[in-house]
Amino acid sequence: MAQEDSGTQEQQVEDEEEDSLGLGPTPISALSEHGISASDIKKLTEAGNDTIEAIAYQPRKALLAIKGISEAKADKLLSICHQLVPLGFTTAAEIHNRRSVMIHITTGSKNLDTMLGGGIDTQSITEFYGEFRTGKSQLCHHLARILAIAERYGMDGEEVLNNIAVARAYNSDHQSQLLREASRLMTLSRFAILIVDSATALYRTDYSGRGELADRQAHLAKFLRGVVLAWRNSLG
Repeated sequence: MAQEDSGTQEQQVEDEEEDSLGLGPTPISALSEHGISASDIKKLTEAGNDTIEAIAYQPRKALLAIKGISEAKADKLLSICHQLVPLGFTTAAEIHNRRSVMIHITTGSKNLDTMLGGGIDTQSITEFYGEFRTGKSQLCHHLARILAIAERYGMDGEEVLNNIAVARAYNSDHQSQLLREASRLMTLSRFAILIVDSATALYRTDYSGRGELADRQAHLAKFLRGVVLAWRNSLG
């Protein structure tokens, strides 16, 4: 019991440190403290926006496409979110300080961690690409800390598996929907990594031919804007 209490306290300390460094997203419910009604927050959430950052990073027309959000409300929302989320110029010193405290996730390989500058960067996208059967999926599953690795280090395998959320996408639209659900999960619980395996495979089947190339790239670009950490890509 003492070990469990100690572990819980350490987790709380880590969470508080992340909050103080601005490493985590801000739940959209915080908009209620800035004069946004509960009904408008519900509309935003139903449209797939679960954080203030999600509002701040999207164009005005995306907000206007949400039923019940008028031009005045969209302008007010963007004004509030832009005040809460820094989007303007900053000094190189501030950027250096942010990079110096950035959390890295180890790949389990010292050589690969060195190549990546310390491991997988949080708050950024890391792409693993290569030809078929070159170990991309294997690396991603290794990053997920699956059962065999947990048991090797004396961890409770069942508890580790319960801390991993898994979903399979069946088309590109479903893939985008799952990303929105993942965003919601990450605002409710602490997750260390998001893995998309693969980000591009479904687009090859859903969009075929040069005539759909522009639509495919637009859809894929919108999806990738929401990906926060690592995805796997295939060549060819």
